[in-house]
Parts: sequence; structure tokens; C-alpha cells
Amino acid sequence: MSSFVRPPAVVAFGGGHGLSASLTALRQLTHRLTAVVTVADDGGSSGRLRAEFPILPPGDLRMALAALCGDDEVGRAWAAVMQSRFPGEGPLGGHSIGNLLIAGLWQELEDPVDGLDMVAAMLHVEGRVLPMAAVPLVIEADVIGADRTRPDEVSLVVGQEAVALASGEIVDVRLIPADPPAVPEALQAIHAADYLVLGPGSWYSSVIPHLLVPELLEAILTTRARRVLALNLVPTADETPAYTASRHIEVLAEHAPGLRLDAVLADPSFALGDPHLEAYVASLGARLVVAPVRMRDGTPRHDPHLLASVYAGIMGL
Repeated sequence: MSSFVRPPAVVAFGGGHGLSASLTALRQLTHRLTAVVTVADDGGSSGRLRAEFPILPPGDLRMALAALCGDDEVGRAWAAVMQSRFPGEGPLGGHSIGNLLIAGLWQELEDPVDGLDMVAAMLHVEGRVLPMAAVPLVIEADVIGADRTRPDEVSLVVGQEAVALASGEIVDVRLIPADPPAVPEALQAIHAADYLVLGPGSWYSSVIPHLLVPELLEAILTTRARRVLALNLVPTADETPAYTASRHIEVLAEHAPGLRLDAVLADPSFALGDPHLEAYVASLGARLVVAPVRMRDGTPRHDPHLLASVYAGIMGL
């Protein structure tokens, strides 16, 4: 029997497809769900809008909203519309309809959170979507071997898209500005939560950035909520091509000294064969949960139903 009189309050952190998978799973367990989303995207439609207007990049926020659209005919239709893009090579070509909708509301409303709440209400979203910072961010990284003519030297790579596509080994990642203002509503959600869920997702551009916003990190470290880390299914081809599961945990801890976790979730395909994983998990105070959460078609994607089942077990639901 659940220890909660009502479903738990959960805050999920991330961006892109990783956060979307986590939200799709978590919404099966609770309607008290808040997504805290990265705002450093500088590629594609988001990058174009960010370059033209002084706004947060809307792309990852849009994907989170689409993942939380109502599970009915209207909600699913809105999710499809939000994710669809204009065709062609003209000024609108490649732009996401959802990005333009969010950008248009931000033009009319002073507070980006008000705009996101308005979109959420229109889409019958179950939960809330918030940016992790009140200003757009730039990710920069120190990368060994980014310059192939100097494979042993450290190069500075600037921008989320450039960091994600950089060849070589990332040794450090930072945000510009280094001390951005966190969104107050995100801090309130963290302190009111029963569970925090980090990952899965691109480690350096979607997961770690949340721990680099000082106010956000302080809230994560001091909340009474239990902290759950969901590992990726495989080393990603871009940022972490040779990383083991334990190396993912190691770099997370390097960027957030003092971070403690309660549970780390890993699929057997990534966890088995890593002799150091359990020790690294224990070093952060957590228990290791190894369970199949991969799509049965063999692709490196999380199955929302399997993921929801494992989250439910971790949360005692």
C-alpha cells in the first residue's frame, strides 16, 4: 500500500527526448508532476528564434508540454500539432508550430512562466512545465581532442549544439552566465516535492546543467524529497561515446559535490558488466535498481510503461 494519501509530487529534470520519455512514464503515476527544463538550446528552430528575439529557447519546453498533453483525442491532436514543423526553405521552414505558439505568447506576456501556463491550460496538460532558469543560457565545455590536428590539447567549445556534436572527450562543462537566476516556481516545486527525477538524457547538455544553476542545486541538495537518477540505456554517440554507467555517475558527482541520491535506475544492458557501478552508486548514498526499461524492439529508447512500473516500485506505489 502506498504511504501517500494522494499521488506523490514529482519534479523531473532534463530536456529533449530523455525528459519526454521520463514524463510520459511519470504521468501514468501522478498528476502532481512538474518538469524543470533546460534552456540552453541554440540549434534548429529554437536557435533561430533565440537569435531573433530576446527569449528563452522554447524547443525543450515544447517537447515537455507535448509529453504532458491530455491523454484523450483532443490532447493527442494538440501534441501532434505542437510537434509538427513547417515545410520548405522559406522563413517559416523548419520552425516548430509549438515553438512559434510559445514565442508568440511570450511576446504578449511579461513572465515566461505565465506563457507556459497558458499553453498548458490550452493543451489540457497534466502537470506543469517550467524553465530551469529565468534567462537563456549558453553551455561551454573544455574538450580534449576537439581539434583533430591537436588531439592532446584542450579546446573551448561553446554552445549546446556544438558541445553535443564535439568530437573528443569532454572534461568540464559550464554555464554562461555562471550564476543565472532560477525560476522561483521551480524552487518552490523542488521544496514541495516527494521525489526528484534526474535523467535520462544527454549527460552534459540536458542532465548536468541543472546542477550548475546555484539556486537550483541548493534546492536539490536541501529538499526533503528523495532523489532518483535514471541512467541512459547506452553510451550516447555524441557527448559520452565511451562512458560506462559508473563513469556517468562519476562525472555527475564531479560537477555537483555534495549531491546525494536515494536510487539509481539502470537497464541490465548498461549495468551488467560494469564492475564499479554498485560502488559508485553507494558512494552517493543510493541503492542500485537494475530493471529492464528498454523498448522491446531493440532500439535505445526507454519504454514508458516499463519505466513507469520501475518508478512505481521505487516510490512504493
